[in-house]
Amino acid sequence: MPAPGPSARRLVVGSDHAGRRLDVYLAIVLPEISRSQLTRHITEGAVTVGGARGVPSRKVRAGDVIVWSPPDVVPTEIVAESIPLVVVHEDSHLIVIDKPPGLVVHPAPGHPRGTLVNALLSHVADLRGIGGELRPGIVHRIDKDTSGLLVIAKDDQTMNALGAAFKAHDISRQYEALAVGHPPTSSGRIDTLYGRDPRDRKKFSIKVKTGKRAVTNWNVVEQLGSAVRIHVELETGRTHQVRVHMAALGLPLLGDPTYGRTPREPALKEIAAALGRQALHARKLGFAHPATGKWMEFNSDPPADFARALAGLRGLASVGR
Repeated sequence: MPAPGPSARRLVVGSDHAGRRLDVYLAIVLPEISRSQLTRHITEGAVTVGGARGVPSRKVRAGDVIVWSPPDVVPTEIVAESIPLVVVHEDSHLIVIDKPPGLVVHPAPGHPRGTLVNALLSHVADLRGIGGELRPGIVHRIDKDTSGLLVIAKDDQTMNALGAAFKAHDISRQYEALAVGHPPTSSGRIDTLYGRDPRDRKKFSIKVKTGKRAVTNWNVVEQLGSAVRIHVELETGRTHQVRVHMAALGLPLLGDPTYGRTPREPALKEIAAALGRQALHARKLGFAHPATGKWMEFNSDPPADFARALAGLRGLASVGR
């Protein structure tokens, strides 16, 4: 067991924390560090209990002496790149970005550079290491070909607070979508189990026996002939949730290559091809600022490609009247 470094913290468990899991206890007494990071530190041997290596699920007892020796920050290989960003709001704690379609949020296999994270590392000082080496500051994501609003944390306290707000569903997120089909009603609520598609692990599905809960509220804004403009409010934030839920409702998003279908109408097919992506835009984002508690709300108009598709659908609808 290596000797504790100069940044090590010695903690003595009080009676009010007796019986808690080690990872939970550390998250309470070290609120500036995320629980996921602390769990990783425990599994990497950076936490001892009474001189013995800790285990995340271990129950602590009153009087236990815990030593937390945070590992040195591993230099990230992510390169800062001068990529233009549309900054909607920025302060010392967080930044809100209006992401264009086509921009990947963080590096991943096949996308090592040219991502939002690469751009953020150039724009925001000292972002490295906040919330992880590969996804610094990233609290939530939207798909590469979905446009719209994202909030990014600049410090661990903000990261933890926003993460907790997302988990508690205290974040307001509204999307605008163009879908193909005729809605069964003018509005509705979809509440399902959600998980990996059992037949295709690259996709997600509501047709699962076990999974997480996913809840989507939607309402029709404008009927456009055989297409429809919809506003969607999320209660949960699962990967591809809007796309999957709308497809399950019989309203696949226009241009969605994974969950959609090729329109039968030649003109509608042409509009989808010109768009070249799913017609989905994160139009509204609201949350209580972690530092001030003040409710903040941001709005974003859909980008030019989305606006052109909407104009094309309106043109088709007017001809069909």
